[in-house]
Amino acid sequence: MSLDPAAAAELGTVRVVGTGLLGTSIGLGLRSMGVRVLLHDPSPTALALARDVGAGRPDPGDEPVQLVVVGAPPDVTAEVVAAELAAHPEAVVTDVASVKGGIAASMEDVGGADRYIGGHPMAGRERSGPTAARADLFLGRPWVVCPPTGVEDRAQHPGTELVRMLAIALGATPVFMPAAEHDEAVALISHVPQLAASLVAARLVKAGDPAVGLAGQGLRDVTRIADSDPVLWAQILSANAPQVADVLKDLQKDLDGLITALDALSEGEAVGARAAVAQIIHNGREGRERIPGKHGQPQTRYAVVTALVPDQPGQLARLFDDIGEAGINVEEFNLEHAPGARVGLGSVAVLPTVRTELEKALTARGWHVVA
Repeated sequence: MSLDPAAAAELGTVRVVGTGLLGTSIGLGLRSMGVRVLLHDPSPTALALARDVGAGRPDPGDEPVQLVVVGAPPDVTAEVVAAELAAHPEAVVTDVASVKGGIAASMEDVGGADRYIGGHPMAGRERSGPTAARADLFLGRPWVVCPPTGVEDRAQHPGTELVRMLAIALGATPVFMPAAEHDEAVALISHVPQLAASLVAARLVKAGDPAVGLAGQGLRDVTRIADSDPVLWAQILSANAPQVADVLKDLQKDLDGLITALDALSEGEAVGARAAVAQIIHNGREGRERIPGKHGQPQTRYAVVTALVPDQPGQLARLFDDIGEAGINVEEFNLEHAPGARVGLGSVAVLPTVRTELEKALTARGWHVVA
């Protein structure tokens, strides 16, 4: 995937309201393709930063625009969308908020509501603000587009088509979905994982230093997204509370069953308990296999070859050069730092048919391959 200048040329002048991570990233991507981008933010500092990094120029307020992208905080997005519809009666207005149902419902009595097209790019970073923005943030990512209620032929709805072109211009993949279905989906695949990561990471606050010192890649993987903005997530979860609560209630049932099984094991009343625990792990594996793999294809089971990588400049580049010279494609890669040693474990996922070949090639080039 790449930025699409042809699609960008269809957008006309774009006004971006809210110069946080997403708004500034949209501005950077569009400006890189020559689109005229006008910026607005109630914070003079955020607005100046977005301008200085090249996301556009402050909107003087007297220029016509064809598209308005609202990147305001979730708890005020609906209010800002309504104001933009009124202020720009000829423009299509979209947003990037991660919850859509409440905004769509609030538009029912707003003038020009047929020009509002809900949007949600499924992209982000642990860092926030205009200084964290990237022009390529949306490359290859889904961008949910929620047409107005009653619109059956998306191609015949100018606003929906314009938002689709925005996504394509920025290298994203448009996905059309009703607002209610979107909110149920993100509760499961985004909002509950955030809470799960935060709950696990919170156990570490009172953990002893020796225990935390044993932390490996598994804990890092589970808690990676726990380093998030509490205020932002309080807004997101408040907006999608019923859908998130439904998923958590199902999760609670499974957790209660697991606790019951573990209590039985600890008390010696273990008939069926091991099977219950195993079933939960099995269900997790089965669910994970449904997550799309490379290029959106079904999950593929790869072979993993692990090599010790010295923590020195140029070593990762040398590793990838040696793999490339062996004519082997890297499907996935993970680097885990070894506790107390200036060395990392570089795990290279490859097709099972080339595993032995890669092990021999790396060994021949002086790498220590971990069995």
